[in-house]
Amino acid sequence: MAEEIVNRVTQSKLKVIDLEEYYPSGKRISLDIKDWLFQELVLREKEFRAHVDAHDWTQYQDNYVALYCSTDAIIPDWAYMLISSKLQPFTKFTVVGNAELLDTLLYQQILDNLEVSDYKGLPVIIKGCSNKPVPLNALNALTAKLMPVARSIMYGEACSAVPLYKRK
Repeated sequence: MAEEIVNRVTQSKLKVIDLEEYYPSGKRISLDIKDWLFQELVLREKEFRAHVDAHDWTQYQDNYVALYCSTDAIIPDWAYMLISSKLQPFTKFTVVGNAELLDTLLYQQILDNLEVSDYKGLPVIIKGCSNKPVPLNALNALTAKLMPVARSIMYGEACSAVPLYKRK
């Protein structure tokens, strides 16, 4: 007679946090302004403002935008501020930087509002292997937020978690 298979993970007090579940839905767009520069290196204010004024900002409606310049041009702060002011009425969120910074800052907002009291005194696994881009900085921020409340913190899956922290 075969013994019944018991899932001890589901019966334990172990809590799993999957940051992928918090991933903000919406398209991410990287906007490179190099083509708005003279020879992709020099910002000429009059021509730059003409590009900004002629650009169709509605294409960014309800999207997340990472604004950057891929060349070694020196871009004055006001140029990014000007573009951001044009994007603001349309986008969900805009950053000056790359796509990873965009996701990092989005997760920072989420983690700032994440209630962790449910994890007080419990072992917690921060789930790994996500299909969506969860930045390393988000994992670090979550670990720091859990440390004051969790009994222990691990990373990975319940069957093969890597221990990271244990309260003394």
